[in-house]
Amino acid sequence: MLWSEQNQPKVTINQMVNRIMTSGKLSRREYLQLTSAILSEKKITDEERHQINQIFDFIQMGKINLIDDN
Repeated sequence: MLWSEQNQPKVTINQMVNRIMTSGKLSRREYLQLTSAILSEKKITDEERHQINQIFDFIQMGKINLIDDN
């Protein structure tokens, strides 16, 4: 699954999840992108769904902080 925004490189769910897990921070834009991926009718793999759900679980546990976009 790829996202593309104007003037930004394409980022896969796996790349985004790795960055979020490493930094412990999730921007509101990334949160919306992950939420959209789960809710969209586009196909995502079971692994991607699991990774996204893990991010959401970590937010609830306080292991990942939701931050404002720069």
